[in-house]
Amino acid sequence: MDKKQLSERDICTKFITPALERAGWDIQRHVREEVSFTNGRIIVRGQMHTRGERRRADYILYNLKHQPIAVIEAKDNKHSVGHGMQQALAYAEALDVPFAFSSNGDGFQFHDKTGLSGQTETELTLDQFPSLEQLWAWYCQHKGIDQPAREIVETPFYDDGSGRSPRYYQMTAINRTVEAVARGQDRILLVMATGTGKTYTAFQIIWRLWKSRQKKRILFLADRNILVDQTKNNDFKPFGGAMTKISKRQINKSYEVYLSLYQAVSGNEEEKNIYKQFSPDFFDLIVIDECHRGSAREDSAWREILEYFSAATHVGLTATPKETRDVSNIDYFGEPIYTYSLKQGIEDGFLAPYKVIRIDFDKDLQGWRPRGGQKDKYGNLIEDRIYNLRDMDRNIVFDERTQLVAQKITEYLQKTGEMQKTIVFCNDIDHAERMRQALVNLNPQQVAKSRKYVMRITGDDNEGKAELDNFINPEESYPVIATTSKLMTTGVDAKTCKLVVLDQRIQSMTEFKQIIGRGTRIDEDYNKFWFTIMDFKKATELFADPDFDGDPVKTYNPPAGGDVAPPDEQEGTGTTETERDFEYPPGGGPDLEYDPDGDSTEPRVKYKVAGETFTVIGKRVQFLGPDGKLITESLTDYTRNCVKKQFATLNDFFRKWSDSERKQAVIEELAEQGVFWEDLRETVREKQGFEMDAFDLIAHIVYDQPPLSRADRANNVKKRDYFTKYEGAARQVLEALLEKYADAGIASIEDTKILTLDPFTRLGTPMELVTAFGGKKGYQQALIDLEAALYS
Repeated sequence: MDKKQLSERDICTKFITPALERAGWDIQRHVREEVSFTNGRIIVRGQMHTRGERRRADYILYNLKHQPIAVIEAKDNKHSVGHGMQQALAYAEALDVPFAFSSNGDGFQFHDKTGLSGQTETELTLDQFPSLEQLWAWYCQHKGIDQPAREIVETPFYDDGSGRSPRYYQMTAINRTVEAVARGQDRILLVMATGTGKTYTAFQIIWRLWKSRQKKRILFLADRNILVDQTKNNDFKPFGGAMTKISKRQINKSYEVYLSLYQAVSGNEEEKNIYKQFSPDFFDLIVIDECHRGSAREDSAWREILEYFSAATHVGLTATPKETRDVSNIDYFGEPIYTYSLKQGIEDGFLAPYKVIRIDFDKDLQGWRPRGGQKDKYGNLIEDRIYNLRDMDRNIVFDERTQLVAQKITEYLQKTGEMQKTIVFCNDIDHAERMRQALVNLNPQQVAKSRKYVMRITGDDNEGKAELDNFINPEESYPVIATTSKLMTTGVDAKTCKLVVLDQRIQSMTEFKQIIGRGTRIDEDYNKFWFTIMDFKKATELFADPDFDGDPVKTYNPPAGGDVAPPDEQEGTGTTETERDFEYPPGGGPDLEYDPDGDSTEPRVKYKVAGETFTVIGKRVQFLGPDGKLITESLTDYTRNCVKKQFATLNDFFRKWSDSERKQAVIEELAEQGVFWEDLRETVREKQGFEMDAFDLIAHIVYDQPPLSRADRANNVKKRDYFTKYEGAARQVLEALLEKYADAGIASIEDTKILTLDPFTRLGTPMELVTAFGGKKGYQQALIDLEAALYS
């Protein structure tokens, strides 16, 4: 047997797997082959999408199910033993394992991150592969896990038999947390982007610690009732009769797992602090969901509860660690033991990518000043100063502005789908109600079908809050549009939300991340793979902030005494936190409202003005690039730069295009590199007035060639009497293919299924048509020749 002639899979079957078996590995229990551990980045193409390549390890070795300890990257025997090591190390880093191996069937290259084997990299023979016992002993020694701690760490995950398995990053978060608790760490912070399954991760952590009896009584704290109910009825359901929800300020000490709103066990008055009915050492473990919302503040009610139960282990979960002058998750919990970011989630294909539509109004940017003595709709004299974007819907309300925002939302939905779940984030309850009214009036046909087409869902309105579950439920069509302010910023698992509208001035990076998280969940059953952010208040400038999606960074900048820079330069600093659980404090309302950014406790007047004209002076569509950052240049400039990185000249591109048997392969390759084909076609179609082929789009936009339509290319082929060398059915097929190309482009004629469509079915069966060319090879060659004629 010539090993050089064997495929990579043959090398695995004939050499690597037998070597593992000789080393004592149970292939059925401890070894998995060809494991795809990401879903493949979603690449958006206009209103369509495709998936990028998944990351796939040839082998992952486990101590126990869901407890990986090593990866093996296999190569065929034409490569060296260590050729796959860099790939293996990349997978090992992602999977959080300390051992990586590379093999070509001759032996193994072994990389030991722990250093306990003697040196970092060693070449091993096929008979020297380490046993499971040896790798696990090194793993535990490296992690500081002693024998008593091993019993905790080796407690299995919950398995309901359905085949549901934690994603790789959830495994890492769960294993790191359980290992940290086993080592005696008592303050732990996990940072995981919205939509990545924090609650399921928390359940598995609690389950393993509970089953090992390391933690016998557990308290799960949240700050929204819907979060507690979702948790109890879904992820935590396996706890069954051992679990209870604390409600009506009633305490029953016979349970082991307690779920509670922190408001349900605490209050401003001492008798409301019913958590003190538990002894301080009652709970072994407290898990704080969305811990950025309260536990970080030293004087918060959460902090009082945590300090009362200070002997317990505290695990904080958040998508957005809060780090400001007064508030710090890191000061309380310490550095996160694991972070899984929004950027990584999108890259892995577990979270939905997005595009941003920025719409700017004239008076927002240029400012508006009242005429001398001008009064608002209710007779209030308007203070004489310039009002700009910072003031809109906060200090001054313009009916026409609200109408224009609602109009742009309606236009987008009418173009892309009127039943797309949409959340409109407004400045306050009053703003949310005005937006609801405007949207109702602009969508009379939809509202006639259901009064719930547009609903205001805010904390003060029981009718709206009652519809929150229906909005979240993918199977419920209504409500479609929810106007809100604060209520839906966190914990609302709206998987099918496809449009997030920002008409709210957001300065807090924490709040911004939470709001963006409303759209990042994927729901394949309901065709939700990506979403759109429509921004009217420059909130998306926070995407450019270094703190967005970066590691948590402490900021201690005190509030400035006064504005030094113009308002636009102040936008997006993310250092001024506005923490309000309710829309208005006592005494506040839609007309009199306390100023959350100022020091004054006096209510401020909100002027309401009608009769002023607002116009759109700027609209910009931004896309998420392959690097996870928003593309800030124009689509054509971005395409030009993207393509020229790979093809410096038109000749280079033409050579690649001509040499490819399938032009669609080149189109797909460029899409993965970041070319937005559908949006590019739309841009050129609006400008030129006709459809262009993928080749001509690139030639025109990137290399400044004259625009040429598909019909022009098809006519050029006809003028050259190209078909004279064919007769009968073969000629008719090629003529029909040329017409199809002119109508639908190159990809359509490369698909062999085209012969099953009209007009080909009138010419004969697919077999008969292929036979007219002398068989399949003859047909394929004729198609290649036709493409060559098109692009000659």
